[in-house]
Amino acid sequence: MSSVWIPLLLSLKVAAWATLLATVLGIAMAYGLSLWSSRWCDLVDAILTLPMVLPPTVTGYYLLVLLGRRGWLGPWLADMGIELVFTWQGAVVAATVVAFPMVLKAARAAFLDVDHRLEQAAAVLGVSPSAVFFRVSLPLAARGILAGVLLAFARALGEFGATLMVAGSIPGRTQTLSIAIYEAVQAGEDDYANFLVLVTSATCVVALCLAAWLAPGASRLRKERRSS
Repeated sequence: MSSVWIPLLLSLKVAAWATLLATVLGIAMAYGLSLWSSRWCDLVDAILTLPMVLPPTVTGYYLLVLLGRRGWLGPWLADMGIELVFTWQGAVVAATVVAFPMVLKAARAAFLDVDHRLEQAAAVLGVSPSAVFFRVSLPLAARGILAGVLLAFARALGEFGATLMVAGSIPGRTQTLSIAIYEAVQAGEDDYANFLVLVTSATCVVALCLAAWLAPGASRLRKERRSS
């Protein structure tokens, strides 16, 4: 039974850390893009969204080129005693990269939907820019951001290709749920694979339902349906 829960707990840990990192980075980048008026804004947004549409193996390859021992940052990280390849921390990095666009797109849309007159009114009253963000912009955009965060968690939980390339499949160390399912199918362990599939599916369904419930406009649509 322990062999069933080990990949589940590891996946939850990786997904939780990845979601946290993707949330912080996604909110920061989304807020910056929502304030930036430039013809380059859409190009930057497209580049940041690439992991959403690229094949996971391509994303994993880019991460290896960047973080591998012979990569651009690999030797520098090694000098600092940081090893990411074939570690659960590497799995977190891979999951963060693929989950980041979920938060970015949702947060940017939420910030653009905020009534900027309220932000301007707060600034006129002498509120600092950081206070305007935390006390006005972020609370008003919170519902949309949270929907993106839940989607990011579901995406991080189900990540396979990039994680396999960066972290590998080491039982008890880097073998997440999706990788464990793949290994179980390859080994002919159908009962084990079926259980892991059910656990993964149930968790993702809950996250997606919550995201749909929290999506901007969802409450208004439910009220309109009740009144019709």
